[in-house]
Parts: sequence; structure tokens; C-alpha cells
Amino acid sequence: MYKLLVKQFFRSKTVLLAFSILLVLGALSITTGKQFLTQKQVAVEQTIEQQKKHIETQVELHKTDIGLLLYYLKFSFVKPLEPIAGIAIGQSDVNSHIQNVKILNLEGQKYDTDLVNPMRLQVGNLDFSFLIIFLFPLVIIALNFNLLSDEEEKGTWKMVILQGSSPIKYLLTKLSIRFAFVLVVFFILLTSAKIFLSIPLNANFWHITIISLLYVVFWFAVSLIVILKRRSSNANAIILLTSWLVLVVFLPVLVNNYITNKYSVEEAFTMTIKQRDEYHKKWDTDKKATMDKFYKHYPQFKHYKLQEKGFSWLWYYAMQQMGDDESRIERDLMNEKIRKREQLGKTIAKFFPPLQVQLSMNSIAKTSLCDHMNFLNATSDFHEKLRLDFYPKIFDNVNAETVNWKKYKPEYYNNLRVTNIFKKSLPIIIITLMLFGLSFIIAKKNF
Repeated sequence: MYKLLVKQFFRSKTVLLAFSILLVLGALSITTGKQFLTQKQVAVEQTIEQQKKHIETQVELHKTDIGLLLYYLKFSFVKPLEPIAGIAIGQSDVNSHIQNVKILNLEGQKYDTDLVNPMRLQVGNLDFSFLIIFLFPLVIIALNFNLLSDEEEKGTWKMVILQGSSPIKYLLTKLSIRFAFVLVVFFILLTSAKIFLSIPLNANFWHITIISLLYVVFWFAVSLIVILKRRSSNANAIILLTSWLVLVVFLPVLVNNYITNKYSVEEAFTMTIKQRDEYHKKWDTDKKATMDKFYKHYPQFKHYKLQEKGFSWLWYYAMQQMGDDESRIERDLMNEKIRKREQLGKTIAKFFPPLQVQLSMNSIAKTSLCDHMNFLNATSDFHEKLRLDFYPKIFDNVNAETVNWKKYKPEYYNNLRVTNIFKKSLPIIIITLMLFGLSFIIAKKNF
């Protein structure tokens, strides 16, 4: 009987259509990921070359005034993307992965991003995570919505009962064929992504695989509950499509709006204005007051004394430093609210598998908002290291030609965060097991 059910399954035009759609869109999603990774890699290679040329050019122009030279020099800090990011692009298409910073006030530089077509951002990326989260459930619904109702409507269900077959066993056999089909397509696409995107067989790859498989099982559990209620094919299709619309489309938008309104980030605007205002006010402020604050921040530079007359790079860079210091409260508040947004989103997502899978895949691929905030914090450390390196050179007015500029190459952010796959998988495992438990109760009642 199993062979007959398999033949019957593959004779369906729905199966061929689903297979074709998934393969075509899967190829497009992998191509999108490859283009994304290539674009980012090219940007990194260009950054390495451009920083070298930039330093050489500026040193040649301003070798007698290192203070003026460092006013122009930019230094790059790079967040390298792992190949797995081609599967879950997340927010890394919006947030810059390269920070080009001067040793001037930092807060006005950290949030510069690449120029991106806004229409493309609005549409979003057809990456592999989109395929899993949005399209695989639709295919599962299309394959399963009439699993039982079609037999009843055609009158063949009575023949199954008369043959003495267990109704539940028969349904589970049909369901297992569809599950095997979806798994085969999934592994074909995942293997293609692994090869084409050069993804290593590391923990992150297996984490993505596990969370995706759990999501597929979840939608089969949802479909089974609806099937066992023994409604008509039309009713089943409407219920399942409504479930997909609510879980995958409506709730994420609702949750996003709720979190955005709950933790509105007004500090992003006030921080930018304040760091600019505080910097510009220093032109009309007593220099001693500025220097006192600077010496308080950097007591190791107290032995550098401000000259009485004329322009001083010591005072100028102290003034730049104050722009960051005076806006620190707003910066910390903004960072705190963003982290609260991220945390609240993760808490709510535990109850909604599509949200949980999306956040988990972005976290595994290190393309989430939290990862970007960690990168910005690391940029602040990188910027501080540059200041501590160059301030003595500026204040001592060393000749630029005596500095070994070849050692100043783009530095890389090392993200050592480890993903706890069990913690991320547990909510969807619990929900899926609850759905299968409910299916068992419904089956005992209706059969």
C-alpha cells in the first residue's frame, strides 16, 4: 500500500508545482546570498587598498603638521561576515559592516551607513531564511490541506475503512510521504547553499539546519490538527492559510510596532544634536574649562600644557573629545533601549515559532541588531585605542614621516559570541510537542 500511496502522491500536479517553485526560488535565494557575500567581500578588499592609498596621500600632503594630518586620516574597522550570513542576511544589508573613523568625535561617525536603494530595502531580500520561514509553510499547507477531506469527498475513505486499515495509521503514512518529500527538497537546497556559499560544516551550519527542521515539523503539526478535525477541503485551506497569515505576516508586524512604540528611541536624535552642539559651543567656551574636563578624562596627559596664544591642537582634540563625553548619557540610554527592544522581541518570539526561527537564524548567522550593536561598541574601543596612540604624537608635534604608517591597516572585529542552540530550540520543541499532543486527543475523539 505504501508504494501505491507514493505513486499517487507523485502523480499530483501540486507536487510537481511545489517542487518546481521551491527549486527555482531556492536557486534565487542562494544567488541572492552569494551576491550579498561577494559585495561585502569586495568592499573589504577595496577598504584595505583604499586605506593604504589614503594614508600615503595624506602623509605626503601634511607631513609637517601631524595634528592636521590626523584631522583628515580615517582608519577602518571591519566586521567580517561568515559565509552562513548568506543564508540569513538579517539586518546586515542595512547596517554597515565597515566603520571608517577619524580620531575626532565618534558619535557622529558611528551611524554612517552605505547608500542603498530604499525600494530594495522595502522589498527585502529573498534569502534562504525567507524561503524557509515564508514559503515552506505554504508548500506544506498545499500538500496537506486535503489529506483526509479529499478521500471523504471522493468517497474513497469508506473503502479504506472497509479494508480494515487503521484510519490514523493510514493518515500518518500519507503524511510521512509528504514529510519525506519536503525533507528531500530542503536538503537539496541546503546542500546547494552549503556548496555554493562555501559554508563550512561547523556548529553554526548544523544549528541553522536543526532550527529549520524543527520549523518544518511545527507546520506539519499545525496541518495535522486541522486535518483531524474532518472539515471540508475548502475549510481546511482557509484555516491553514489564515494561520500562516497570522503567524508569519500579521503578528511580526504587530510585535514590531508594539516594541517600537514601547521603547521609542528619541535619544538617537538628541544624542546627535547634543554632541554637535557641545562641540561647537567649545569654540566660545573658556579653554581652561575644556582642558580641565579633558585632563579629568585623561589624567595621563596632564603634563601637556595649553599654550597661551594662538591655535592649539591639544585644545582642539580636547574639544572633540568633549563632544563625545557630553553626549554619553544619551548614547547609553539609546543603547539600553535598543537592547531592551531586542530582549523583548526574543521573549515574545518564544511563543511564535516564525518569529523565533527568524531571530534565531539571524543570531546564528550574526546578522542581528544585537550583533551590530556589539560591533558599534567594539568600534568605540577601536577608536579609543587610536586616540591613545595618536594623542601623544600630536601633543609632542612629532614629524609625520617618523611614524610607521605601514602598521596602520584595517582591523577586524572578532565576534566570539557562541549560540546556545538548545536554548533557542526549546520553545519551538515544546510548542510542537503540545500540538502533536492535541492532535492525539482530537484523533481519539474523531476516529
